[in-house]
Amino acid sequence: MKRLLLAGLCAGLFQFAFAAAPTAPVRAVPEIKVINLASDYAAFWDATRHMPEGERIAAFKQQVASRFPEFYGIERYDGDFTQAQQDERIARSFVKFEPMRAAYQAVVGRFSAQLPRHIASFATAFPDFQPTVPTYLLHSLNEMDGGTRTFNGKTYLILGADRIATLHGEGDAAPFFHHELFHIHHEAAMAACDGQGMWLPLWQEGLATYVSKALNPQATEEDMLLEFPAGSLPLTKARLYDSFAHLDTVLDNTDYAKQYPPLFNSAKDDTGLAPRRGYYLGYLVAAEIAKSRDLQALASLSCDDAKQLVHVTVAKLKQANRPAP
Repeated sequence: MKRLLLAGLCAGLFQFAFAAAPTAPVRAVPEIKVINLASDYAAFWDATRHMPEGERIAAFKQQVASRFPEFYGIERYDGDFTQAQQDERIARSFVKFEPMRAAYQAVVGRFSAQLPRHIASFATAFPDFQPTVPTYLLHSLNEMDGGTRTFNGKTYLILGADRIATLHGEGDAAPFFHHELFHIHHEAAMAACDGQGMWLPLWQEGLATYVSKALNPQATEEDMLLEFPAGSLPLTKARLYDSFAHLDTVLDNTDYAKQYPPLFNSAKDDTGLAPRRGYYLGYLVAAEIAKSRDLQALASLSCDDAKQLVHVTVAKLKQANRPAP
């Protein structure tokens, strides 16, 4: 930029006239249209608080769930989750809402101001960011704070106000928003990655976590939810070699029902390793790969290139953390 301004000034001197250097057009900040069902839930809860439970569940399905049946229905579970189980989840949300109401309403109230600000800072780092996925702010029935979900071949960004309130509270929300925005930005690069093993969610979640830290250097491990569930991060750090050694054996395993929950949810397995450890392990993998690549290069890696790098890097970090004999 300094070079351009100097060149313009010199040209003006040779012409014995001075003119202001032309300014580059300001790029419009991308916008995301958000469908807000979170406020609908609060209004519904108030209006039906004295209803018998069965009637209230039926009313929820009619008044709230019907606005996003892809999320609130059970078809997406392919028979692994029954309507009775979903009804229990709905009923539990009624009981849990009143104690968290103030925090929930605060999340919803801040959202319209926070999201554009976080999109603007994200777009500064990723100028080609063009959000195209439908986005919902809703009560997730305790399922999630944020993430993408694919229903009937269509990807959605889901932001759960209930889990944002309980997991993030009054903390710095920027890392969370940047993490989720990166997922939808990264979607295009990973579009061809069908039928892959655990290396793929490791790369997706690890890189999103790394980006959230890169854009927010002040972010703590708590801000990035690496400490969730409580006690999992110290255990992972204490058993890094064992964690990477096990991870190395499942990178190409496509049994998501068995392998995904202990790595990326709070489920436990028979390894004795920490639940949800995949986020921290993926973060370390992404940070290692990032030593020779900038954020844009990382985000644009093809499926094949990312797969190879993840395999090589997991083996490298396993070896680096091997206990001394």
